Amino acid sequence: MDTERQDTPVAQGGEVKVPDSLRRELEDEIRQAVEEELKEELSHELRERVVARLKAELVDEIQTRIARVKAELTAEILARAVPTPTMPVPAVREFERFGWNFRTQHMILLVSCLILILTGLPLKFHEARLSQLFFDLVGGVQMSTLIHRIGAVGLIAVGAYHLLYLAAFREGRRDFWELLPRSKDVTDLFQMLRYFLGKTDEKPRFGRFSYVEKFDYWAVYWGMVIMIGSGLILWFLETSLQYLPKFAADIAREAHSDEGLLATLAIIIWHFYNVHLNPEHFPMTWTMFTGKISEEEMRRHHPLEYEELVATRVIPPGVSAGIPALAQATAPVAADSPPPPSAGKEMPGAPERASP
Repeated sequence: MDTERQDTPVAQGGEVKVPDSLRRELEDEIRQAVEEELKEELSHELRERVVARLKAELVDEIQTRIARVKAELTAEILARAVPTPTMPVPAVREFERFGWNFRTQHMILLVSCLILILTGLPLKFHEARLSQLFFDLVGGVQMSTLIHRIGAVGLIAVGAYHLLYLAAFREGRRDFWELLPRSKDVTDLFQMLRYFLGKTDEKPRFGRFSYVEKFDYWAVYWGMVIMIGSGLILWFLETSLQYLPKFAADIAREAHSDEGLLATLAIIIWHFYNVHLNPEHFPMTWTMFTGKISEEEMRRHHPLEYEELVATRVIPPGVSAGIPALAQATAPVAADSPPPPSAGKEMPGAPERASP
């Protein structure tokens, strides 16, 4: 035992001293393992770099070939193409359908009806929660009634002025004549129903106003007579009862309430669809704001009026460039008269024609 203890080298501090030969062997093995691991990492990184470079070179080569082929094909196509003269793009022809006078009346009517609807429905359905919220918003029932009467004044004013417009203005008298119901409106209605049912492929051909527009117009005036008449009775109730029996006031109240609801539904369902939701006008038709209508719309929606204007030389036939609006168009000429001047030029000395 003493001999074994003496043969085992012990370093200072009690640590075992490893022989030099064994330490060198361990170092060699560790060095070899590290070198092999480094070689594998370097080899993998080198392969990735080589592959990436090959891919980049291949992509560049493909793009170069594509560009060369594209240039060759383009040059070949251009060489075969026959040069054609540049044609000017024709301007969009627009015509004046409604003058500023009629459009102003429509705007006043629009604002007045909106005020009457927004303040009238809460009064009719005063027990509803939304009505109570509306009254709180505007400052109470009395304030809502005051605003309602302001809208009524606008409705009365535009209705009275429109009667003057129909009598004193040439375009008013013309439109009133065109808006009168005729037997053709009935045939147009049945023709449109047959078109909707797939019985025919042809729509009815309308003039300046279709049966839809005529219904809109006369429905408004019928409603105005009822609403203004009954509204005045309710507004000046004490004075009215001096000349009318009590049941007249009751009838006026019911008529005013029900006709107001009917007018609201007609505007939302009938008029709103025709000028907003109709696929041919969506999201809306701007004619009532601008007064203009394009030639395409004129030919599609009012073909009879368009043909009449062409026949009377108000619209020069066969002109593709822009021409003046109908408000600036020339008066009709005889059939044997010389053709009208070119588009965009106004005939000197020609009297102004009213816009259709």
